[in-house]
Amino acid sequence: MSGPVVIVGGGLAGLFCALQFAPKPVTVLAAAPIGEGASSAWAQGGIAAAMSEGDTPEKHAADTVAAGAGIVDAEIALGMAREAPARVHDLLAYGVPFDRDLEGRLVQSREAAHSERRIVRVRGDMAGKAIMEALVAAVRRTPSVTVLEGFVAERLLVDHGRVTGVVARGDHGRAAEATTFPAGAVVLATGGVGRLYAVTTNPAEAQGVGLAVAAEAGAVIADAEFVQFHPTALDVGRDPAPLVTEALRGEGSTLIDRDGRRFMPALHPDAELGPRDVVARGVFASVAAGKGAFLDCREAVGESFPEMFPTVNAACAAAGIDPVREPIPVAPAEHYHMGGVFTDARGRTSMPGLYAAGEVASTGVHGANRLASNSLLEAIVFGARIAEDLKAGVTGPSVPEPYADGEAPAQDDPAAVALLRETMASKFGVIRDEAGMLEGIAVLRSIRDDAKGRPLQLMVSAAMMVAAAAYARRESRGGHFRSDHAEPEAAFARRTMMTQAEAERIGLRTGPEH
Repeated sequence: MSGPVVIVGGGLAGLFCALQFAPKPVTVLAAAPIGEGASSAWAQGGIAAAMSEGDTPEKHAADTVAAGAGIVDAEIALGMAREAPARVHDLLAYGVPFDRDLEGRLVQSREAAHSERRIVRVRGDMAGKAIMEALVAAVRRTPSVTVLEGFVAERLLVDHGRVTGVVARGDHGRAAEATTFPAGAVVLATGGVGRLYAVTTNPAEAQGVGLAVAAEAGAVIADAEFVQFHPTALDVGRDPAPLVTEALRGEGSTLIDRDGRRFMPALHPDAELGPRDVVARGVFASVAAGKGAFLDCREAVGESFPEMFPTVNAACAAAGIDPVREPIPVAPAEHYHMGGVFTDARGRTSMPGLYAAGEVASTGVHGANRLASNSLLEAIVFGARIAEDLKAGVTGPSVPEPYADGEAPAQDDPAAVALLRETMASKFGVIRDEAGMLEGIAVLRSIRDDAKGRPLQLMVSAAMMVAAAAYARRESRGGHFRSDHAEPEAAFARRTMMTQAEAERIGLRTGPEH
């Protein structure tokens, strides 16, 4: 391939890829100041890596496969697990201050569905923030990385099936001109789809932009129906909803209703440490039944809470809650998208010239249900692989020559955005059924027909990919639960591969004539 490399996204995957690509030059387009608008910076748990005595990559991969409910690519999961220790050491070299014991060894904790203590953390619940701070500092001192902040991707340039650049709008989509960045290779690292949902733990930038521009360009989208809802977001009406880290349950905290009764032991043998989809449905059911849901940390963590989990403690304090002395009200919230732009083991998509890494990608390692703390690991493993692949193949000009096209942006209707988010939450949320999804698809089509602004058009494009894939999967598996098809079916024990054209045909088939 010939031409410069452009990375779209300033989160963990994008910055790690840029650093690994050094000393070759690369341009990073970031929607917000790097580190600030990234979901990675909000991650509390840490990074999963088999580095403790008695643990192995094979055990890590086996746990990943088990959590993924039958559709994880086992070979890719094992490869990721084997690379994990090396990538953690890369982060250490970039200055990430992972927790260590008195003898200097990395402290590792356990999270849900892991068979060993293998999560490397920073000050309990500050891993994401600390990792991003270290990477941002490393990027700022790396001359080969050019960062352009405030640029949001609007579409990909395609020539005879090959991606040849990206069009982005400056100043968070409000500038008068869109800018074209020609490229020999484009790396999508734009994060997930959290803001498509009314309740999410994700930042405002997680609007499914990368998924949408790739789908519109013709790329294959994989497993779009699999959306992970974190069981324990702080239920105090904030948007985004503050995350109450799973590590608290790893330390022994329990889920109770307002009468003080634990409800998870009856739903899964591992109770609060069961797979996230099971725990999320348990919390959802308790809230829906009017019993509420609360995380009780008083006995398991107690007086150590502020020191061990400062981020959660601050969020609780802002809401007038003292987790040392009272249970924390929680509810499920959209947290992570297992689906995304289909890639191979090197991060290459179905379209030449286009790569994807991090949450926007679907590599096959998460299956139907992501294993806790595998997301940050996937971002750095595939970010590094893409950099290696690009180093071997990119020639020609190293810096893009952007040009403005003078196109003025149309404005979105805030009510339409709110309607889209509520529709996704109510029709394609924790529990789904055919009737609800049919109604939801009809609403999405109506929003799309009236959408004038490019951001809303992209949100609808991403939402329709999720909706069509969910409607087509007539079973329950992992993060996709249908009350009208409540059990897994052998015929669906496979990944979903879908283009936008195929999703559109499903949307049309669900019209009034259905």
